[in-house]
Amino acid sequence: MAATATEARATGRDQYRALAFRRILILAGLGLALAASIAIDMALGPANYSVSEVLSALFSPETAGDQLRVVIWDIRMPIALMAVTVGASLSVAGAQMQTILSNPLASPFTLGISAAASFGAALGLVAGVAIFPGATQYMVPVNAFIMAMVAALFIHFASTLRGVTVETIVLLGIALVFTFNAALSLLEYLASEQALAAVVFWTMGSLTKATWDKVFVTAAILVVTLPLFIRNAWALTALRLGDDKAASMGVNVRRLRLHTMLVVSLLAAIPVSFVGTIGFVGLVGPHIARMVVGEDQRFFLPGSVICGALLLSATSVVSKVLIPGAILPIGVITALVGVPFFFVLIFSNRRRAW
Repeated sequence: MAATATEARATGRDQYRALAFRRILILAGLGLALAASIAIDMALGPANYSVSEVLSALFSPETAGDQLRVVIWDIRMPIALMAVTVGASLSVAGAQMQTILSNPLASPFTLGISAAASFGAALGLVAGVAIFPGATQYMVPVNAFIMAMVAALFIHFASTLRGVTVETIVLLGIALVFTFNAALSLLEYLASEQALAAVVFWTMGSLTKATWDKVFVTAAILVVTLPLFIRNAWALTALRLGDDKAASMGVNVRRLRLHTMLVVSLLAAIPVSFVGTIGFVGLVGPHIARMVVGEDQRFFLPGSVICGALLLSATSVVSKVLIPGAILPIGVITALVGVPFFFVLIFSNRRRAW
């Protein structure tokens, strides 16, 4: 009897190690795909270069020509890395929103956080209003950040009210989207032609104004917040089993939700304040990660990082090749990809409900 139990434990350990090894291989493959996408992204533009020329400029800049070195290091690399950091940040934010709200449709875009950021930015662009008086020089990103934080905290505190269900949170998010979009439309109606053009460009989402400073800020926020999620990886995984089971395992569900939502708000608001409204990355990225590595946060978290970064990096590539000589707003491309995926999720959840 004891020998049988020992053999069963050994078999279980072997199966788990094989599963973990397979997941690590998947993550490594996704990482290689991301590296290739970054190289292709830097190779494409008004002046196309080969991938070998890009690699030469990256690893042997002294042998590359001055023009190639300037184009790669000063223009294209910030844009390519901004796509990576923004995609990873939005994907992780969406992944943890889905975890703490037990809602597969939760993301910064679908819950109104991106719409709130757009309204905040429009306040600065159209009316010249600085929500934080001391940040006049950085009025647009600061306004966007503050409004995004307000929307995220509203969603969190609403989710803690008694009797509030997952469906209610989705409806609240939709209400926020319509409210902020209506307010944004009013500002656009009152705006001058120049301000209107700036607002429309910002709300479409674009990486073309990426700078090294913005890359460093978004990367720093991502690096600071990821260890906080890693520390709570076990608790977040347990939360997917339900509040009661997680609480029975010693998880302080209320505190975990509050801390996670605060960190998620920061993680979602900073990228949106820099690059504008980029929808569905926070929805699609986590679901791809969940399909390939499962719910275990030890694999799901890095999977969400890589999938979000790869998704937005590949979208940046697509935005450059659809119309030769033009770079389309990246938010338009992510919407075209995300909307069909959104419908698939809705109908799959409906079938499970029946």
